[in-house]
Amino acid sequence: MKSEEALAIVAGKVDEELLLRNEYLAAENDILRSKIRGRVPMTNPERIRLAKLGKRLGRKALEGVAAIVKPDTILEWYRRLVTKKYTSTKQGRVGRPTIDPELEELIVALAKANRTWGYDRIVGALENLGFEVSDETVGNVLRRHGIPPAGGRKPKVSWADFIAAHKDTLAAADFFTVEVITPAGLVCLYVLFFIHLGTRQVQIAGVTTNPSKAWMLRVAKEVTMEDYGLLAVYGCTRLIIDRDDKFCPAFRGFMRSSGVVPLRLPKRSPDLNAFAERWVLSVKSECLSQLVFFSENAVRRALAEYLAHYHSERNHQGVGNQLLVQEYQPEPVVLDEQPVPACADAGLGDIVCYERLGGLLRFYARKSA
Repeated sequence: MKSEEALAIVAGKVDEELLLRNEYLAAENDILRSKIRGRVPMTNPERIRLAKLGKRLGRKALEGVAAIVKPDTILEWYRRLVTKKYTSTKQGRVGRPTIDPELEELIVALAKANRTWGYDRIVGALENLGFEVSDETVGNVLRRHGIPPAGGRKPKVSWADFIAAHKDTLAAADFFTVEVITPAGLVCLYVLFFIHLGTRQVQIAGVTTNPSKAWMLRVAKEVTMEDYGLLAVYGCTRLIIDRDDKFCPAFRGFMRSSGVVPLRLPKRSPDLNAFAERWVLSVKSECLSQLVFFSENAVRRALAEYLAHYHSERNHQGVGNQLLVQEYQPEPVVLDEQPVPACADAGLGDIVCYERLGGLLRFYARKSA
């Protein structure tokens, strides 16, 4: 076989392989087009790369392979690249030299972290760090990054940040219901509780079948009573409540007169009262939903038992999986003791399981000698 014939056969096989590759890439591009929604974000180096390859390939060929950018767009990128090459090179930069990128990042960081700082204040802070810049330079940098002057950068505090900053003086209140079986049928009891967000301490303010205006006023007096009420004990100045009609104007007015500002949440926003909602979930899932009640006294006893367990015997993930720090002692309740198998650390005292509500609530501790 002549060398020319061999070369022709090899070239034919190469051409066939290239055609198959192109056909595969075209099919793959069609699939990509069907999956992509909207524009695909691209960096400048990526645009330059596509522009150079697209120019060499030509518009006609681009129509068959371009998947994420139109052929006309790719060629327009190339024209801009050529224009930039011959107009920006060999020309000196006009105006003041740009500042160091790291210094620019520092200016932007200071402005974002301190929204009330004006240009002069930022200049002063930079001088303390050894940088000399003018207020005009600071203004130009911030404008380039879309950051307005201090008047337009008012602090925007999120609800979570507000809670974290004021949790020691914040409390929340909410209702939940418990059904009781009576000779007359099912009776719905309303339970009103208050929770201090800083310590997670809870006070059951009352249990009633009719949370009337007079009842709510009596509750308000009790929870603000010095040395007794939760709001007074922890010096709470704000109370988170929802827009339930039971938190009537008289109740809110009494709170204001006692130095506690009611913070009414928007409608249908339980997430904004997460501490109270979480306590309702705990008391119901760990206690109330597992019992059947035949009287209001039984409900009150169960709540008292659970409250004592919650404060002094139950670990809480929200405070590092520790027991709550007790600022007051719950009423003493006689606990049932159940022996636990001995362990290797016998010198620390025997382990005893203390039970409440017939074993529904358990607490393990060392029994002192």
